[in-house]
Amino acid sequence: MEEGKGVVSMEKANGENGEGINKYACGCAAVAAMISIIFGYDTGVMSGAMIFIKEDLKVNDTQISVLAGILNVCALVGSLAAGRTSDFLGRRYTIVLASIMFLVGSVLMGYAPNYPILLTGRCTAGVGVGYALMIAPVYSAEISSPKSRGFITSLPELGISTGILTGYLANYFMAALPLKLGWRLMLGIAAVPSLGLAIGILKMPESPRWLVMRGRLGEAKRILLKVSNSKEEAQIRFRDIKLAAGIDEDCNEDSVKPPTSTGGGGVWKELLLRPTPAVRWMLLATIGIHFFEHATGIEAVMLFSPRILKKAGVTSKDKLLLGTIGVGLTKLTFMASSTLLIDRVGRRPLLLTSTAGMIAALTGLGIGLTIVENAKEKSLWALGLCFVSTYTFVAFFNIGVAPVTWVYPAEIFPLKLRAQGASIGVAVNRGTNAAISISFIPIYEAITIGGSFFMFAGISVVAWFFFYFLLPETKGKPMEEMEQLFTRGSRSNKSKNVGVEILLKRSNA
Repeated sequence: MEEGKGVVSMEKANGENGEGINKYACGCAAVAAMISIIFGYDTGVMSGAMIFIKEDLKVNDTQISVLAGILNVCALVGSLAAGRTSDFLGRRYTIVLASIMFLVGSVLMGYAPNYPILLTGRCTAGVGVGYALMIAPVYSAEISSPKSRGFITSLPELGISTGILTGYLANYFMAALPLKLGWRLMLGIAAVPSLGLAIGILKMPESPRWLVMRGRLGEAKRILLKVSNSKEEAQIRFRDIKLAAGIDEDCNEDSVKPPTSTGGGGVWKELLLRPTPAVRWMLLATIGIHFFEHATGIEAVMLFSPRILKKAGVTSKDKLLLGTIGVGLTKLTFMASSTLLIDRVGRRPLLLTSTAGMIAALTGLGIGLTIVENAKEKSLWALGLCFVSTYTFVAFFNIGVAPVTWVYPAEIFPLKLRAQGASIGVAVNRGTNAAISISFIPIYEAITIGGSFFMFAGISVVAWFFFYFLLPETKGKPMEEMEQLFTRGSRSNKSKNVGVEILLKRSNA
C-alpha cells in the first residue's frame, strides 16, 4: 500500500465493519464438509460391519485388520496426489473427484460377493479419503476470514464426527436385517450422498486464493466480496493475497499471467529440498500434529470400540453397538463445542488441555482393562472405569486435538505451498492411522490390551511437549502473515518474508 493511503486494519475490517461469521462462506464450507461426513460414515459403519463381515465371509482376524487398515494405506496415496491435483484442477473440482471415488468404492463394497471385491471397494474409497481430508480443510481455510477461520475450517472435522455417529446408528438399526443384506447395505448406502455431493459441489465458488494463484483476479475479487463481511475486508484480503502470490497489489486487471509456476516440481523442492527456515518449521509442525493425532490411539478406540467394550465385559451384540453409539455421540458433542471455542480460546490452549486430558484418560483405560483382564471375578468398578475412561478420552480428543490437527496445517503454509504442504500432513496422518489400524490387534495380543493403552498414554506425553514447544498460536492472524510467525529473527530478513512486508506496508498506510 502506498504511503498515506487510508486503509483500515484487518482486525477492524473483520470485526467492527462486519459482525459475526459470513453466512455465505460458512455455507460453502458446510457443503465442502459433506465429503467429510461421507468419510466419517464409512469409518463409523465399518467398525460394526466388521462383526457381520467376519461371520458372513468367514474371514480371520488378520483379514479384518487388513480390511480396517487398507483404507488408510490407499488414503496415503490419494493424499500425496491431492495437493498437485488441487493446484491443477482447483479446489472445487478436487472435491468432485473425491466424491466420485467414494461413489465407486461404496458401490463395490455394497455389491461385494467376496473378500477381494470388498477390499477393492475399500481401497477405492480410501483414495477418495486421501483427497477429501486434504481438500476440505484447505478450501474452508481459503474462503474464510482470519477471525472465523478456526470455526469454518473445523467444519470438515465436525462432519467426520457426524458421519461416524451416523455410521454407528446405521450399524444398530441395520443389524436386524438378514446377514447377507445388512452389512452390504451399511456400506453401499454411502453412494447416495456421494452422487449428490458430486453434483451439488458445482454450484459452489472456487477458492479466491487459488484463482489469484492462477491469475484470475476478477473472479477472485467477486468471490471475496461474497465471503467477506464488508467491502473493506474484501479489499484488504484481496491485496494481501495478491502480494503473497507475487502480483502487484495495485493491479486492477481481471486476468494476468500467473506470476509463478504452480507445478509440482518447484513446490516439492521448496517444501522438502530447499525450504526456508519458516517453511521447515511449518512442515515439522504439520507432520508432528498429524502423526500424534493417531499415534495417541484414537483410531484404536473408534474402530475397535466394540472389541474394547467386549474385553471390558460387554458381550451382547446390541449392547456393543449401543456402546459405540455412545462413543460417537460423545465425539460429536465435544467436536461441536470445539468449533465454538477455537476462535475464542485459541489453538494452543485447546490443544494442550486436550492432550493433558487424553493422558489421564488413557492411563485410566489401561488400568481398567488390565484389572478386567486379570480379575478372576467380574469387577464392576473396573468395568465402570473402562467406560468412563473411554468416553473421557474421546471427549478430550475432540475438544482440541481433533479440530486443531486439521485447522492448523491448512492455515500456516504460504499460498504456493499450501495444498502440497497440507497433502504431506494428510499422508503422514493416513500412514499413522493405517499403522495403528493394522497393528493394534497384534500389539494388544503381545503386550495385553491394557498395556497398549499405557503405550498410547506415553506417546501422548511426548505429544504434549511437542505441541508446547513447536506450535505457536495462529488465532486471528491472516494467512498471508504466517511466515512472520514462523520465522525466528525475521526482522533481519524483511525482503524475503511476505508476512513482514504486509505488516510493514500496513503500518506505513
